[in-house]
Amino acid sequence: MERIKLFLQGMELDNRTAALWTGAACAVGTFVMLVRKISIHQKTKKKIQRARNRRTESLQRAEQAVLQYKETHPMTNSALILTLSLSELTKQLQEGLLSPEEVYYSYMEKTLDVNKKLNCCTGILLESFDQLKTVASNKKGLLYGVPVSIKENIAYKNHDSSCGVVVYLDQPAQTDSVIVEVLKRQGAIPFVKTNLPQGLLNYDCGNHIYGQTVNPHNLQKTPGGSSGGEGALIGGGGSLLGIGSDIGGSIRIPASFCGISGFKPTAGRLSSQGISPIYRGQKSVLSTSGPMAKDVDSLVLCMQALLCDHMFSLDPTVPPIPFNTQIYQSSKPLRIGYLENDGYTYPSPSMVRGIREVKALLEQAGHTLVPYTPLKLDHILPELIVKAILADGGTTLLKKLEGGPLHPCLGVQVLPYYFPKWLKKTISFILKPLSPRISAVFNAICGVGSVADLWKQHAEVEDYIQETVAEWRRCNIDVLLCPVIGPAFNFLYCGKLTSAVSYTMLYNLLNFPAGVVPVSTVTAEDEEELKHSKGIYQDQWEKFFKQAVTGGEGLPVAVQCVALPWQDELCLRFMKEVEELVKQSRK
Repeated sequence: MERIKLFLQGMELDNRTAALWTGAACAVGTFVMLVRKISIHQKTKKKIQRARNRRTESLQRAEQAVLQYKETHPMTNSALILTLSLSELTKQLQEGLLSPEEVYYSYMEKTLDVNKKLNCCTGILLESFDQLKTVASNKKGLLYGVPVSIKENIAYKNHDSSCGVVVYLDQPAQTDSVIVEVLKRQGAIPFVKTNLPQGLLNYDCGNHIYGQTVNPHNLQKTPGGSSGGEGALIGGGGSLLGIGSDIGGSIRIPASFCGISGFKPTAGRLSSQGISPIYRGQKSVLSTSGPMAKDVDSLVLCMQALLCDHMFSLDPTVPPIPFNTQIYQSSKPLRIGYLENDGYTYPSPSMVRGIREVKALLEQAGHTLVPYTPLKLDHILPELIVKAILADGGTTLLKKLEGGPLHPCLGVQVLPYYFPKWLKKTISFILKPLSPRISAVFNAICGVGSVADLWKQHAEVEDYIQETVAEWRRCNIDVLLCPVIGPAFNFLYCGKLTSAVSYTMLYNLLNFPAGVVPVSTVTAEDEEELKHSKGIYQDQWEKFFKQAVTGGEGLPVAVQCVALPWQDELCLRFMKEVEELVKQSRK
């Protein structure tokens, strides 16, 4: 009995000792985790501060250089230079009526001024000052002496392409992207990088590294995204030509919001080497770079410059197809499909009015307009687009966002991605009778279940493209006129309204070239009609959309022009036709 008592006392002592050791281990573990978290936080702050310091230094050095130039060249007529279109500017540069220095410093000064108001630049490319000294060696280039802005995710040697996330900071590009190399060969001078949203997959324009960019027409509105820095800078007059990238409307939405023109080419028409996505490997919804400018002729000149032997040599994966001027200059009447409403996202009154006014102008000009309806959008948006972008349930995107806080423009959008799969499925089930659209998206963000499911989804994308092409053939249409979302949103709504990209992202899935042309501005009548708008689904997304576009009087209104794959020149020709007819109607 004594032995048993001693044993039990020993056990009690051992249990106490074990409890003490366990408690100590937990305390140490908690302390280590806390120290690690603080360390990561401190490293993040330092990385962000270094990036901000680099930007500040580049802006200050550029400002000093501009002041020195103005002191030594007081006769430079910057005001006149800034009024010239790209075609007028290149003509005067080629003829020697203007020097590259005059143009460069005029736009540098304007960019610095615009950035102070809009916060659209992530840094001046100080190497451009050196390039300016040697640019005469490329005088035969189509863009000789033209300052060009580039989106932050486009590689420029010795500069970060952070995509607005901390994990990509302090990783400067080892070489220029192919696009930048070709621009330089054509005599252009890339001189500034522009802002984008955290993680790229958002159509606002804010991140915790460089802050929030605002709209040039209304500082209380977003410029759109993800090429929002480009949209704001060009819309504000600080750049004549810029290069953005587009995976769901990232060129077209900022063009719409900022009142400029933007073009998403067929993916593969331009080189993607050196254009950073937030993550690689997603093959269903295709991204591409493309030009953004004040007018369609500028987009065309940029495409002509890029589609050259030098690009085809640097990147043999790009089909060696030069720009077809004959198609662009054709005056043959077109058979044009049109839609006012895609049946998924209820359009604002100004979006509908823009389509109706342009349709009338096209018909008066001798073109034939026929109604067109996109196929199966209720199924396509969640199952082929959302499920493709987030095939892994958002895991890779969330990993890229680690190490830094979420920016407000992105937080609401990605919050459900953090939910476990069972919770996403449960929410989807509960919402199905109440809000079928939102339910379908919650199901889609679970991702695909297996490799076999991914292949099945890829096959369904291929089938959908063929079905859409067949529908175009059945309707016998050459091109399509359709809305692009607008006017510019109030802040913090882009992340709540991923559904609104239905008007643009469809053409990334289909890989159809598409571009945006400004055609009007929001009227008081549009605003009044918006108050009485009821929508299609009458769900939370429609309530958010109404709130997002409220207060848009005077803001730009745009339309979208679309063509079949590889018919980029036809798409641009259609855009030019719209632009010219709108101009003539205002005389």
